[in-house]
Amino acid sequence: MLRASAVSEKIGVPSSSIVCDGFLALAAAASIGQGMPNLALAVMPGHPGVQSNEELRRNVFEVTLDQVVANLTAAPAVATAAPDLGARDIVIKGDLDEVNEYFVRNELSDGLPIMPPTQDRIDAFLRYTDRKPDDVLGVLLPDNRQATIWSVAVNGVMAGCRPEYMPVLVALVEAMADPYFCVEHCGSTPGSDTLITINGPIIKELGFNYTQGVMRDGFQANTSIGRFWRLYLRNIAGFLPHKNDKATFGNTWRVVIAENEEVVSKIGWTSNSVEMGFKAGANTVTIARFTGGNHISSVSGSTPEQMLPYLADAMLKQYSWQLGFTIGYEGTLRPLVLLSPILAETMAAGGWSKQDLKNALFQQARLPAWEFERFMRDWTQKPIWNLAEQSRRGFLPKVYHESDDPQRLVPIVWEADDFMIVVTGDLGRNSAYIFAHQGNLGYPTAKEIRLPAKWKALRSKA
Repeated sequence: MLRASAVSEKIGVPSSSIVCDGFLALAAAASIGQGMPNLALAVMPGHPGVQSNEELRRNVFEVTLDQVVANLTAAPAVATAAPDLGARDIVIKGDLDEVNEYFVRNELSDGLPIMPPTQDRIDAFLRYTDRKPDDVLGVLLPDNRQATIWSVAVNGVMAGCRPEYMPVLVALVEAMADPYFCVEHCGSTPGSDTLITINGPIIKELGFNYTQGVMRDGFQANTSIGRFWRLYLRNIAGFLPHKNDKATFGNTWRVVIAENEEVVSKIGWTSNSVEMGFKAGANTVTIARFTGGNHISSVSGSTPEQMLPYLADAMLKQYSWQLGFTIGYEGTLRPLVLLSPILAETMAAGGWSKQDLKNALFQQARLPAWEFERFMRDWTQKPIWNLAEQSRRGFLPKVYHESDDPQRLVPIVWEADDFMIVVTGDLGRNSAYIFAHQGNLGYPTAKEIRLPAKWKALRSKA
């Protein structure tokens, strides 16, 4: 809403953004990010989603309407935003405690101790890229701040990364800045957070954990790079709790997931990086935003057919309101399945490829049409919910309206390739993990990790 108001004001058309009172801090922060700290706001008391028609009408006509009229007929008050600090400004001198106190007090930290980004430490990171410090990787919403190589190094130091992680960090920020990912939604209501998946020889070179406890902290590469992601969202993009980050409950950052490419290669499956469009053996990162997930223990069976019901049932139980991304947002739902190696090996031994598993999930992970529509109509109050009508108008594939039977089963995604599958985790456990995706509000985006020309020499010194 505020971005639309900013565009309107820039072309000389007065605007008034209607904002629930619980979102006023967000509106103020977003206005500053748009370079217009005095955008006119009209307050809606409470939240319309929990008000009766009478309450809503009273609030609109007794509170909000007069503010809208005033905003459209009077010049807004003059306001200015405090300028950003310079990229190389020295902001604090002191011991470790004093530095950390400064960073916490000025909302530059996630609340955990940071490593002070001194010039020497930053320089160590910059040696691991052939890019110049002032090179711009993109401009990040909501604060409209440039993402530079220098700021990548600074936040990498703060997160506790090692200098040799720098090529991974640069690739991640390139993905963050890609419009396909939609970084502006990182502070949305569901509080979803990004999962980073890494592929390629760099997994072993940098010591990523890709076996038991792959989602657990305690491994420096997986952990510190995951922390870097959230720090960069805070410090450069501008997602601060109670301001631009308006997650209702929120999630914390996730450690990096590394795929077990040894197992993938052994069983003849394709890696996640290949499915994202890269050559086999490429070093890549893939990012996507997920609202949450669930561990599926003891996926039993000696054949893929026996295992499939566990996965299909678990998949369905992760999705309700997110189905709006299937029907209302052009089929942008991308569910993710983490398969432990023993499950993948058993399926491959039974003759299934990764594509076969995707095809099987597409056929089995289905809901009755009436239940799909109930999620949209009654539980999420979406104006778009009629599968038959949407299919007739060409907005949904025909599989969603093969008959008028309300009991007909319909898929949760448009096609089999919408499912993402990554092999990782404990080598001896028959478990899976299902992540619930947030559709085009965090669409899967992958970038290649470009190593510096002197990578081998730098690594040998490290």
